[in-house]
Amino acid sequence: MVNVSNNSRKRGAQYEKVAADYLEKQGLQILQRNFSSRFGEIDIVAREGRYLVFVEVKYRATDSGGHPLEAVDICKQRRIGRTADFYLLRFGYGETTPCRFDVVGIVGDEMIHVRNAFERE
Repeated sequence: MVNVSNNSRKRGAQYEKVAADYLEKQGLQILQRNFSSRFGEIDIVAREGRYLVFVEVKYRATDSGGHPLEAVDICKQRRIGRTADFYLLRFGYGETTPCRFDVVGIVGDEMIHVRNAFERE
């Protein structure tokens, strides 16, 4: 019997690594991957200049079920925002730390990086 969730988790981790490698090539410094708290998970935390960048990575083999960027709906954005707030608190960043929320969508072999994809509520 194949454990689908385990395979999905492995596949997700592989694409998060691909996204992290891409972001590093774009000049971002990867600080952490898969930060988890009781509020949720952030796939990648990075730094670009003075910005702390929280990145959500979404993968789809095809876009027949919708583009992966569409999966980052308002509920997901709020969860990421709460998790980012906790990250800032846990690691001693001040409330005035400039933050940005990016999304990397991967469909097959195509990658799209949307900077400042949404605002924290």
